[in-house]
Amino acid sequence: MRKDLPVLIVGGGMGGMACAIALHRAGVTTEIVEIDPSWNALGAGLTLNGGALRAFAQLGLLDAVRQAGFASVGPARTCDADGTVLAEGSTAPLFGEDIPNMGGILRPRLHEVMRDAVRDAGIRVRTGVTVEALAEIGEEAGDHVIVTTSDGVQAPHRFVIGADGLFSRVRGMIFPGSPRPKFTGQGCWRAVVSRPADVTATWVYSGQGAKAGFNPISDDLMYVYLLETALGNPWMPQEQWLAILRAKLGQFGGHFAGIVAELDDHALINYRPLEVVLQPPPWHKGHVLLVGDAAHATTPHVGYGAGMAIEDAVVLGEMIGRFEDSEVLFSAFTERRYERCRTILEGSVAIGELEMALAPIAEQRELSAKLGAVIRQAI
Repeated sequence: MRKDLPVLIVGGGMGGMACAIALHRAGVTTEIVEIDPSWNALGAGLTLNGGALRAFAQLGLLDAVRQAGFASVGPARTCDADGTVLAEGSTAPLFGEDIPNMGGILRPRLHEVMRDAVRDAGIRVRTGVTVEALAEIGEEAGDHVIVTTSDGVQAPHRFVIGADGLFSRVRGMIFPGSPRPKFTGQGCWRAVVSRPADVTATWVYSGQGAKAGFNPISDDLMYVYLLETALGNPWMPQEQWLAILRAKLGQFGGHFAGIVAELDDHALINYRPLEVVLQPPPWHKGHVLLVGDAAHATTPHVGYGAGMAIEDAVVLGEMIGRFEDSEVLFSAFTERRYERCRTILEGSVAIGELEMALAPIAEQRELSAKLGAVIRQAI
């Protein structure tokens, strides 16, 4: 690898920024190109389980993430549709004494935290720009890749990281026959509401064909989510989202009466169909590597989509100093990451299938516990 050249990261979302930060901490010069001219993030709340928070700690960002969000201090609760508590999670530290078992944050706030860290590190970012062409250069010519970007710039890079999400342009460029995102049969609603004082951790309510819950994201706010069967992937006009969500949440008891009453025309509501993609090995071709959702986009059932992307960055930053050749580095990286990501992704999809099949809550919790044990393993 040409160590005198910068690494180019395609995508300025959480995975891309995490890679830039991790490589910078490892002494590697990086650049980011981000297609969004405003370099912002949309969405409502985001659950961060202990594995994700552990990865942020390894990036040196845990304190900033905790200050911008909410670290759970009470036990997680599983309830029936009426709000009767069926089970409570452990409050004993599972990921380290200083790492919460669960947390939550507003997605745009997490984006700001990471964007500030990128800027503080002096990492170059070009917005409104994406990759247009990749030209491999062999060892006899310097062992690097020439990248042409949409702003007309052509420049050499040590290697390229495709961190451009579920519908990755980079994935399609290096693997034209790669799997396309697959709809799982479920849809996910999210909204932001006020946090009652007694909600200090995530609560999950299970109903008929739907599961709802809420998770604190600040001292004042929590985000509400609803996972539901959405066979046929129906399209719902955005102007109808408020009425639809209020009606769907009306089947649940407990705190949901107050939540439904609070939702109004000013509420931050988001809906998306749940889609997944798993790129089979290899995750690289030549000097181009896929990470995060570009390689393994999962569902939110165990709160680990963002966590897996952050883990990718931590592992890549840890491994880069051990290898002189990018092919060997990328192969070793994929070998270390693939089975973990596959297990969590396929397990998350399986939980969704149990929900759609109206399987007993105990069966769903058993599978969640098995995935939790995987997540607690060192990365």
